[in-house]
Amino acid sequence: MHTLESLNLDKLNVKQKQASDIFMNQGITFTVYSDNNQGIERIFPFDIIPRIITKNEWIEVETGIAQRLKALNLFLEDIYNEQQIIEEGIIPASLIASCPHYIPEVHGIKVPHDIHVHIAGIDLIRGEKGEFYVLEDNLRCPSGVSYMLENREITKRIFPEMFRANNVSLVANYPMLFHNILVSLSPRSISNPNVVLLTPGVYNSAYYEHTFLARQMGIPLVEGRDLVVNNHKVYMKTTSGLQQVDVIYRRLDDEYLDPLVFKPDSALGVPGLISAYKMGNVALVNAVGNGVADDKAIYAYVPQMIKYYLNEEPILKNVPTYQMENPEERELVFADMGNMVIKETNQSGGYGMIMGNKATDEELEKAKIAILNNPRNFIAQPIIQLSTVPCYIDGELKLRHVDLRPYALCGPNGIQTVPGGLTRVALTEGSLVVNSSQGGGSKDTWIMK
Repeated sequence: MHTLESLNLDKLNVKQKQASDIFMNQGITFTVYSDNNQGIERIFPFDIIPRIITKNEWIEVETGIAQRLKALNLFLEDIYNEQQIIEEGIIPASLIASCPHYIPEVHGIKVPHDIHVHIAGIDLIRGEKGEFYVLEDNLRCPSGVSYMLENREITKRIFPEMFRANNVSLVANYPMLFHNILVSLSPRSISNPNVVLLTPGVYNSAYYEHTFLARQMGIPLVEGRDLVVNNHKVYMKTTSGLQQVDVIYRRLDDEYLDPLVFKPDSALGVPGLISAYKMGNVALVNAVGNGVADDKAIYAYVPQMIKYYLNEEPILKNVPTYQMENPEERELVFADMGNMVIKETNQSGGYGMIMGNKATDEELEKAKIAILNNPRNFIAQPIIQLSTVPCYIDGELKLRHVDLRPYALCGPNGIQTVPGGLTRVALTEGSLVVNSSQGGGSKDTWIMK
């Protein structure tokens, strides 16, 4: 506050423009897909006022995320092997069998150190009393970490005096921490294993992030056509011949990874990759099949997973969730749709979501028909008024709703949550939708030491 009060409106406007110019000049962008499936590249909107989270608040977040990820990793190990959680009736077998992201092709595969989730983005919101809730778990290819790192660099450039004067936890070592985990997963015991980042290519909405992370970690950025499988081993084509690849940080969805196993028409993947993975000759990060654990219908069972695998009470609460397959819960939701948010269980980025308080009667009726036609595909949650933080908009400080996506890294030495995260901002007044794909922005997140 002291720094902001010392600046007049003109100086704040200059800093806002300076931040926008940096984003533009460095090409810090994401892609929004319109209804006709055309990609529109946009600069990621950035708010110059940092969000501040105290040390004690962060300890709760950190311990809660570590507990949650321990349970989710144990669930994934179990569900692709013994399936004891189903045998004991904690989770219905039908829920797993009907999940489109459960991949029976990788059943029984031994992953290094039994770790399935190496990088997780856990979306948190705060309720009316300030308590944290987990909104969803992103365990497949969580995105946004580059914006967390870039937001911090821009804040340091436009407010150097403010940053120096405060005791803020650092996030800049994320690429090094993640790279160390990737190296530790190498199936070959060599001093310098080959690690690559597999991208779908320039037309992917997060391509900026792929290039950024590959550069920061000092690893090659490759597409499927740059890799080849021979004798169940993966090789990268280089100017000096083929080089064996040990670890692939893949930013490619499961179904595109290997046309011999999944989508036969996928030109993005690598034929034979899954056979090399099954033989233990290459590590994939994150593991294949994680989508079963971040399915929104299975999300409702994470508190039971924590009790079942860890014998502990959950530190971070779930948002109350109604399963549309349950007739009683469905009737309850239909009677109160104006206060509910309806979500498709396997959509992300805010797509396939209906805010009951903003929807027309016609939209609600359509949602009811869609739910009745395929109840497994939907959940409902009560609309929670996200907490607000001050944002600099049109020359004034205004309150806007936010969420928080901290990034947790899981390796052989345990779980480490980077002391920061991506605070996403609903830039439209009154809006609760913070996704960048739906017009949201972001801001730097300060965790005080």
